[in-house]
Formats: sequence, C-alpha cells, structure tokens
Amino acid sequence: MSILPGKPHPLGAHAVEEGVNFALFSANATSVTLCLFESVDDAAPTREIEVHGKTGSVWHCHVTNVKMGQLYGYRVDGPYEPRRGMRFNRNKVLLDPYAHEIGRSGNWDDSLLGYRVSESDQTFNSQDSSAYCPLARVAASSGADAGAESVVRPLQESIPWENTLIYEAHVRGLSMLHPDVEPADRGTYLGVIAPPILDHLKSLGVTSLQLLPVHSKFSEKHLADSDLTNYWGYNTLSYFAPEPSYASDPARAVHEFRAMVDGLHAAGIEVIIDVVFNHTAEGNRFGPTISYRGIDNPTYYRRNGDEPEYLQDFTGTGNTLDVRQPVVLQLITDALKYWKTEMGVDGFRFDLAPVLTRSGKGVDMMAPFFAMLREDPVLQRTKLIAEPWDLGPGGYQLGAFPEPFREWNAEYRDTVRRFWSSDAGALTAFATRFCGSSDLFEKRNPLASINLVTAHDGFTLRDLVSYEVKHNRANGEENRDGHEPNYSRNWGVEGESDNPDILNQRDGVRKSLMATLMLSQGVPMILGGDELSRTQAGNNNAYCQDNEISWINWSRPADDEPFLDYVRELTAFRKAHPTFSRNQFLRGGAADSRTSQVIWWHPEGRELQRGDWESRYLLSPAVILLGDRIEYEDAGGIEVADDTLLVVFNAAEAHTPVRLPSWGGAWTCCPPFSEATTHTPDSEIVVPPLSVLVLKADQHL
Repeated sequence: MSILPGKPHPLGAHAVEEGVNFALFSANATSVTLCLFESVDDAAPTREIEVHGKTGSVWHCHVTNVKMGQLYGYRVDGPYEPRRGMRFNRNKVLLDPYAHEIGRSGNWDDSLLGYRVSESDQTFNSQDSSAYCPLARVAASSGADAGAESVVRPLQESIPWENTLIYEAHVRGLSMLHPDVEPADRGTYLGVIAPPILDHLKSLGVTSLQLLPVHSKFSEKHLADSDLTNYWGYNTLSYFAPEPSYASDPARAVHEFRAMVDGLHAAGIEVIIDVVFNHTAEGNRFGPTISYRGIDNPTYYRRNGDEPEYLQDFTGTGNTLDVRQPVVLQLITDALKYWKTEMGVDGFRFDLAPVLTRSGKGVDMMAPFFAMLREDPVLQRTKLIAEPWDLGPGGYQLGAFPEPFREWNAEYRDTVRRFWSSDAGALTAFATRFCGSSDLFEKRNPLASINLVTAHDGFTLRDLVSYEVKHNRANGEENRDGHEPNYSRNWGVEGESDNPDILNQRDGVRKSLMATLMLSQGVPMILGGDELSRTQAGNNNAYCQDNEISWINWSRPADDEPFLDYVRELTAFRKAHPTFSRNQFLRGGAADSRTSQVIWWHPEGRELQRGDWESRYLLSPAVILLGDRIEYEDAGGIEVADDTLLVVFNAAEAHTPVRLPSWGGAWTCCPPFSEATTHTPDSEIVVPPLSVLVLKADQHL
C-alpha cells in the first residue's frame, strides 16, 4: 500500500486505477486522518493514514491497492472551541459526506458525543467512537464500472404533469405485509417491484411513485432508548447513499435501488424521492458528532451570528444546513445529479423547501439554489416538488415558488376536509381549491398545485373519518406530538365502530373525499394504502412506528373491496376526462357567455349568486365544466375537448334534490358515482347524503 498526494476532485472516495482517491472538504481543520477498517465488527481502524495533500480547503490522498468495498471514515482535528462554533474532536470517526454506500449504519453510544455525557456541551469527550460510528464503503465510481445489472433504463416517454397521478409510499411499509411478495423481498427496494405490487399500482393508474426518504438515516437517541426508530427517514445521514436496511442484502443497496427504479420504469411508472436538504441527523449542539459537525461545523450548519455556539433551527430538528455556503450548495447539487444520472430517479420532493431559499436573513425566491436548478441541464429535466413551508421567519411560502416547481397544497387539504366535515363556511374556499387555487398560483397554472387530502404526515383517509382527536401515545411523547387541527370527524364514535349507520356515513365521506381529489384541477396525490382502508389507529404522526401501525395491511375484509374498486374507477374516470386536468385556470362567467368554462350551480336550478357564496346553509353546490372550451397552451396546438359535466357535491347528511339545467339535452349519471340513468333538462334528481354525483350532457351549451 502506497500513499500518494491524490487529487482534490471529485469529492468523496473514487476507485481509480491501482487504488482509491479520497477527497474531503474542511475549511477549518488543522489535520485529517483517513481510517481504514477491515470489517464492520472492527472496534478500531486497522490502519490510519495522515492526509497530507491539500488544495484550498480540500484534503486529499491516493491510496494504492485499496479496492471497491473498503470500509473507511475520517478523524478531523482542529479547535474545540464550542463558543466559536468549532467542535473538532479527533476521537470521533466521521462519515464522508460524499459516501455513496454505507458499510455500517452505526449504533448509539455515549462515545458518539463530542462532549461528556450529562455535562455541559463545552466539555471535551475523549472517548473513541470507532466501535459505534457509521462507516462508508468505497463504491463503484460509475454505473458502467458497477456492471450491467446497475444500468437503469429511462422511461420510454416522459409523463406530463396533466397526466400525473402520484402515489406516496414508504419503501418498507409498501410490501412488508403483502402475503404474495417473497419473504426475503418484503420491506425492500425489490419488494416495491414485486409483481403483485406493480400490478396494484398499475390497476390504480399510478404514474408516479413518490417514496419517503431513501437516503441513509440515523435515528434520534430518544427513539433508540425507547426501542423505536425514525421510520419515515427524515433524519439523513448521507445524501448519496441509499438506506441499506431497505435492501434484501444491505451490501447491495445501490444495486437493488437501481433495480427498483428499472422495474418501475419498465412498468411505465416514474420515481420521485423525498429529499431532506434542510437538516441532518446530527441534531442540535447536544447531538452526536458523526459527520458534518466534526468535519466543519461552522461551514455546514447555520449558526446564530452573535452566539455561534448555537445552531439556527428552521426545521424543528435542532440544526439547519447552511445553503449560503458554496460547498453546501455544491453538495446538494452533486447529490441531486447523482440520483438523477446514476440512480435513475425522475424527480424530487423537497422537504421544508423554504430552507433552501434562505441565502440571507429571510426567504429569497431568487436564491442561488434556484439559479442552479434553472441552469443545470440535467436537473432541468426532473420533476421538482416543494413542501412550501419551514419553521423559520416567513417560512410559509405556499404559492411563492418559481417554475418549474410544483407545491404541496395544504390549503387544499384543509379546505376539502372542512367542507366534507359539514363546514358550510368553507364553500367559497372549496370552490377556489377545486378549480386549481388561482389565488395561490396565479402566476403559474393549476398544475402547480399538488392536491392532497392525506399524506404520510397526519391521519390516513380511514382515520380521517373515524377519529376527531389524535391518538399518538405509542410514540412515547404523551400525545403531545402530531399536527393539529386535523379537520376530521368521527361521525358518532371515536375509532372503530360496528354501527351500520356510522359506517355508511364514513364510507360516503371517504368516497366523497377521494372523488373530490380526482375531480379537482391540479395534480392529485394518493397516500399509499388509503385505497385499501389503511388505519393507523388514530396515530397522526407515526414517524417512529416501524410496525403494523405504519405498514400497509393487504389482508382486508371482503366488504372493503368495493372501495378499492371505486378508487380504481375514479382514477380511470379522471384519465378519460381532460377537463379535470387543464393547464389554464378556469374562466368563470354567466352561462350565456361564450368565454365561460365553469358555472357554479345552485340545487334550486340556477347559477350561484353573491349571497349564495356567503350562506352557511348551502351544503350541496354543483359545478358545470364546459368540456368544449378546454384550452391547452402547452399542447403543441392540439385541440382538446371533453364532455360537458355537472358535478354535484352533497355534504348534507340528508338526501338533497337538485334541479338540472334547462339546456344540455339529456343528462346521464356517470359510473362509478351512480348507475347510468338519464334525466331530461330542467328535471329534478335526488342526490344521496354525503356523496358526489357526476352527470354528462349529451349537448354542449
């Protein structure tokens, strides 16, 4: 083994001819030591190599006769002066921020702390962390080097936003309980592409599988102490390495992830991954020193200007990555491009995305992060979704993100829930959300809105109609955690019930919520398992529940099958009618106006008037979508047309008569909302309680 100076780029460990080049950024370190391990069971490095090559702030060396698969970490020395934000401690073996594979995930131990446990964070902990720290593994430098099995085929054709149906799921929870998935593949990347899982997704019309974080993770100490784990994965350890516990063989996590993407692409489904570039698993100043903190705390984390020992926390987790630093922005850019080019993913959902805009004191939608996305030819071709809020000042930025971002629309979620909980005061907001939220996305179009009724964070759809309060005691925080308000309703009994009247009401509302989602302008997102009546027993924050609380239960009673069939028919109905996925906002106006595309209709048989919108008693509005007046600016001049459809929303708990328009020829009820019965113009129909009904006109206005 020979030690050569090596090269400063690329950062990370890269297998090259006759060895491996190691490169690590640290602007404030005084020395760097490369630690090599023979086995994950090693309690100490088998060899430590002083890194003497240094170019600018990058420390580098080339080690000969080291191959792919080598386990390694770093000791980084420098000042231990917490009051200045300096927390170097060479007794801690640190994970390379550019690690592409995790060789050992690490285990909690007091030796991971830079300070002495139960003492001030100003103290110095001399315990060596070698036996417990996470370790990186030298990975193949490219897909070609990794072999043909790692080549990911792209989708045959890109999926436009107007055709997109997102399904949000967790790699582990998706297949863990499926009886027809091979036991060794359950809860893994390969389980995602098991034939019964793919068949199910395709039967729903899913175009885009959005996965909760797949980056390697490290659970918080309070969870480890309680025999819990950070199941959701919003506690990133490495931004390049896939989580090894999601692989049937952890040493082949990269290969299995690529195989998953390839299998989904072969099925015509694109892959979107949730990325957490706002914070890391190291937490606040009392957290572990396992990577960034020990490599260069002042560079990687935002600190309070007057009190640099304290980290700014815009995330609720104790730390915030400092995207003002060029090396941090480069880390994010390199990671995104790696997952796109080497791992084959098609898009990203950015957790707490406003953090990435904080180039100064506040939110800046002209921040360098956005310039990078606009200018990078690789990332321009990805789907980008923002969670448009964080916990910092001015952090609620729904509607403010620039193209090409789409945004999770929490206003849609809350308004639709309120309406179907019989809150008549939500009517005006409901109409706005149904029509694409023009008040929020006026500078873009309705497809900028990712519409959701449920997501991983909050109640499942079944729980939304079964619980009025959260039941999170299993999380060990005395039910203090979890989002509120939930805008949920239990319809008479908290939790499970065998009362047929309550069950009928719940089923009606559940169908109506899903129907509203599928008929609204914008891009719909289904929470994985909602179509299967998944329950979390009222837990609305199951982030630490890696068990039956969170996993999708595929063994359901026979009387649940009709709801699954209903969801399948809903998604097919949406796909068949482009009127529900326009790329321009609907133009309102009187029925006799040739420019009108949408007419809001009173059950008495007239257009809604100003006073109707202010009424707290109107629970059964309807909307007419004029299908011959669809315009698609981005459709290459292709003329798009559809049926004229009347959608009735009956949030009342009683049958409600609705008078049909006097024009339109025959009006025919559309399955799956009702049997295909036909009605004459100006006739009256009776709409069941807590339901959605759609009728088709045989003549346009």
